[in-house]
Amino acid sequence: MPSVAVKLYSVFFKFLLKHRLQNRIQAQPDHNNSNSDPFGVTSRPEESVANSNPSFTDGVATKDIHIDPFTSLSIRIFLPQSALSPPEPHSKPKSNPKHDPEPGSVTSRRYSYGPPHKEELRGNNFGASNGVEGLNLMSAGVGADAGLYRGYAPALDNRRRKLPVMLQFHGGGWVSGSNDSVANDLFCRRIAKLCDVIVIAVGYRLAPESRYPAAFEDGLKVLNWLAKQANLAECSKSMGIGRVGGGSHGGGGGGVSEFNKSDAHRHIVDSFGASVVEPWLATHGDPTRCVLVGASCGANIADYVARKAVEGRKLFEPVKVVAQVLMYPFFVGSVPTRSEIKLANSYFYDKAMCMLAWKLFLPEEEFSLDHPAANPLVVGRSPPLKFMPPTLTVVAELDWMRDRAIAYSEELRKVNVDAPVLEYKDAVHEFATLDVLLKSPQAQVCAEDIAIWVKKYISLRGHEFSY
Repeated sequence: MPSVAVKLYSVFFKFLLKHRLQNRIQAQPDHNNSNSDPFGVTSRPEESVANSNPSFTDGVATKDIHIDPFTSLSIRIFLPQSALSPPEPHSKPKSNPKHDPEPGSVTSRRYSYGPPHKEELRGNNFGASNGVEGLNLMSAGVGADAGLYRGYAPALDNRRRKLPVMLQFHGGGWVSGSNDSVANDLFCRRIAKLCDVIVIAVGYRLAPESRYPAAFEDGLKVLNWLAKQANLAECSKSMGIGRVGGGSHGGGGGGVSEFNKSDAHRHIVDSFGASVVEPWLATHGDPTRCVLVGASCGANIADYVARKAVEGRKLFEPVKVVAQVLMYPFFVGSVPTRSEIKLANSYFYDKAMCMLAWKLFLPEEEFSLDHPAANPLVVGRSPPLKFMPPTLTVVAELDWMRDRAIAYSEELRKVNVDAPVLEYKDAVHEFATLDVLLKSPQAQVCAEDIAIWVKKYISLRGHEFSY
């Protein structure tokens, strides 16, 4: 059974959530028209937010980017410090007993392919003598004076290390949560280090300000944006650019103190004169190894994006979705499962409150528990399941959504898709992504299990444990 602390927090959490959902339902007349607020919101005032930090102070640098001028859609990029240490060709990393592994990393658990130690990063050639600290790079602001950007700004050269890219969609029942919340920030940092990937956390629009299909469209927009970034980076290299500067928050070439106007003709710029190439992704991202990860309702978005990536494969080149991880997906259906009956009043997100969330998300004229956004096994949903990417499903023993997620995984396995299920005993919904609050002993184990499975599909051939 869950701890007493988890039980008490669950009661408090459900009380607040029910109050907030009811308030938003009462305010529905202002939002009956799903197009009344196309810009939308991506977070709530009551959400605790973790500020971005581009300086690798804890092993992961982060940067926030607003990528769509017409909506509130934004992303947070998590770049692990291991990206600064290029791997040795045709060799596997060796464990060094003289170094203490970083707490929480895989190196302290089962394997020896986790993030590099801090000593290994000293004296690297990525812009400063001590790694990434002390960089004072010019940032070009729109409609404002340029200021200092104190953060990592990479150089496009042969010393770069290419890492897989992981798109992450947070949970919150469509109406809450954010990509920059304290809980989501901690989870993404953990995954970035354990999986050794660049994580892009998506701040999709929330309901009821932006109803279905807004959140799904935002997920697809980010996949399109990632493909555009990869193609723009290739164009930049073909134009003879030695480095990429700018991005939404500025940046510059490694070791370069300012961005000169005389260099502007060598950069792909937008109408404001700012570089549209994100340097972290251009230098370190490998979009041909893309993984989708979603928690709760975020898993619904991940599954939708995976389906669209399969249907329009060539439209997203060079991005290739090689796998997806669905963490306690927010699936429902008109015919209740055994867990939906037995655990209807389960911890944190009980079934009654989740029904309120679905009413806030789906347009009134489209509300149905067998809506394609709600039921993954509804008849006529495309593409055929046999074309879906390998899918890892994470479920919690005490979650009423468990059985339907398992059923979806079983249907994938019937058509020979690699679709294992990881079930965690005594765990509750969002146990791994709310670890900052729950302090669940299963959270770290779950993150490690995800890393072990994901590495099968993102590791380069012959270098399964070293990219």
